[in-house]
Amino acid sequence: MMTKEQKVIKRYSISFKQKVVREVEEGELTISEVGRRYGIKGGSTIQNWIRKFGKNYLLSKIVRIETMGEKDRIKELEGEVMRLKVALADATLARHALESLIDVVNEHYHTDVKKNLGGKPSKNVIRKKDVQ
Repeated sequence: MMTKEQKVIKRYSISFKQKVVREVEEGELTISEVGRRYGIKGGSTIQNWIRKFGKNYLLSKIVRIETMGEKDRIKELEGEVMRLKVALADATLARHALESLIDVVNEHYHTDVKKNLGGKPSKNVIRKKDVQ
């Protein structure tokens, strides 16, 4: 008859977890050394305890430190980007308006203004003074 091996589940008290975290934070031991000393298995167990009970300065964080001049420069650049976006929108609207105007002129005078730009006017074009 085969016997099943019983799995041992360890539960650590909050005070024990805090003690381990304190040892790591005070620099007495590294995370891996504390794990070996107390027989704590699992690569992220102690890191999770540090996240929960620690001061969190040992975990990877990105901290951005800026001077007032840098903050002002960032705001200035953001303002410039906004002004450029407005200028681009205005230029795009103006271009669309001119293209619409060219389409109206082409239709009205039965010509292609873009194609004939810079060339001699067509003899078939009726001038305004000729109509009156």
